[in-house]
Amino acid sequence: MYDVAIIGLGPAGATLVRLLTSDFKVIAIDKKCADVPGGFSKPCGGLLALDAQKALSKFNLTLPKEVLVDPQIFAVKTIDLKQNLLRHYQRFYINLDRSKFDRWLVSLIPSSVELIEGATCTGIQKTDDGYDVTYNKGGISRKISARLVVGADGSDSVVRRSLFPKREVGRYAGIQQWFVEQSSSPFYSCIFDRDVTDSYCWSVSKDGFFILGGAFPLKNSREKFELLKTKVKRLGFQFGDPVKTEACFISMPRSARDFCTGGRGAFLLGEAAGFISPSSLEGISYALNSACELADTLNCGRKDPNRAYTIKTLPIRIKLLLKKLKAPFMYWPLLRRYVMKSGMRTIRVVDEQKNRTSRRF
Repeated sequence: MYDVAIIGLGPAGATLVRLLTSDFKVIAIDKKCADVPGGFSKPCGGLLALDAQKALSKFNLTLPKEVLVDPQIFAVKTIDLKQNLLRHYQRFYINLDRSKFDRWLVSLIPSSVELIEGATCTGIQKTDDGYDVTYNKGGISRKISARLVVGADGSDSVVRRSLFPKREVGRYAGIQQWFVEQSSSPFYSCIFDRDVTDSYCWSVSKDGFFILGGAFPLKNSREKFELLKTKVKRLGFQFGDPVKTEACFISMPRSARDFCTGGRGAFLLGEAAGFISPSSLEGISYALNSACELADTLNCGRKDPNRAYTIKTLPIRIKLLLKKLKAPFMYWPLLRRYVMKSGMRTIRVVDEQKNRTSRRF
């Protein structure tokens, strides 16, 4: 019998494990595996936003240089394909290797914690004493028991699906491909096109590779991704055959009901709780902050930890709902056109004629 079983070792799970006191007997189960090349990869742009940087600074952590990649980015090229608009906006992202970033967070976990990597959680069942957790590793099914269970397993959370099936959250398909970099001027772009998705797409350069991806409605998501590739090629984007393809689910909270912090000794963190920005899809900061709040709740031995955790994460939910108010200015074509045409907070690029992706504009 463990005190706490944590499912998922992304930024949320790894941070919670690290912050829990040694009074707890903890087991952490994760499907990723450090021994497999790319085993810690996650389909995302791999950019650390200001909110995530601030969340890391609370722990007095500094990023090791091996986590960083070139180039470092000072602006985002925002492209509206349907309305023939291009603007540059200043951004303070840190360009990093997401796989190495996640692995670095795991490396900070105390040796006293039992880690089960390369294992898939297949079921969670409530018992009189807590929870039974079933997982599969190497084709062998195993079961452990814990007083408390934590779902830090992302948008497709088995903990949320098993214990809170009526609290489904909207989801998109995140798809991206890696290509060998062919451009002499690497850049980061944010792409909008209603024919492709009502969310957004992205491209980013990393250490000699070019990544193109996006968040697509689940229906016909792969076809929409191929349409994106066709459209940006016409625009001047250069890429050959893909080196690799990555895909995952992305949560998309649309109302307060989409947030679920758990109940009855079960807790949800980060994207599993619906804590991801509905405008930018940034989720690392909310993963780190929700893990911090849960660690504080459990370490303090609150009588009703579920209620205490729900109260402590209220600022996170309010912030995300306020982000929801910002979303129309990004995703509604008419409002986006107004914002981009206004030139508010844009950067004037001096040598624009040398930038292939700008020639249509």
